[in-house]
Amino acid sequence: MAGTLAVVGEKWSLLVLREAFLGVRRFADLQRVLGAPKAVLTDRLATLVEQGILRRVPYRAEGERQRHEYRLTEKGLDLYPTLVALMHWGDRWLAEEGDRPVELRHRDCGEPVRLALVCGAGHELSGAREVRPRIQPVAAGEPPSA
Repeated sequence: MAGTLAVVGEKWSLLVLREAFLGVRRFADLQRVLGAPKAVLTDRLATLVEQGILRRVPYRAEGERQRHEYRLTEKGLDLYPTLVALMHWGDRWLAEEGDRPVELRHRDCGEPVRLALVCGAGHELSGAREVRPRIQPVAAGEPPSA
């Protein structure tokens, strides 16, 4: 978990990812929507690209110089459930009554989206009390993970 937080655990990184999932790709649009200082946004985007979570794709608007937009990679797309979990937690514990700025709905049927813990046999779990952690042995010669 510490390694993950080192990559995406900073406020601006999570907000950049939120916007990327909402379809915002260009630096100027990210800066406008987030209100992030230019230097901070530049640093966070560079880190997310360096970590393979976003990729830079060149584009050129007519009459302008070439710029880059930022698109989620497969590694970045795998973070979606994490952001949804954080959003749901915030909706439950931090939002004022009736204040839910974004509701996620299934594109095909229109029903609300929810996250679930499910074991390999398909059982849906109600929470942490139904889970037993099991530390995996470290292979010979392999350094322990942080």
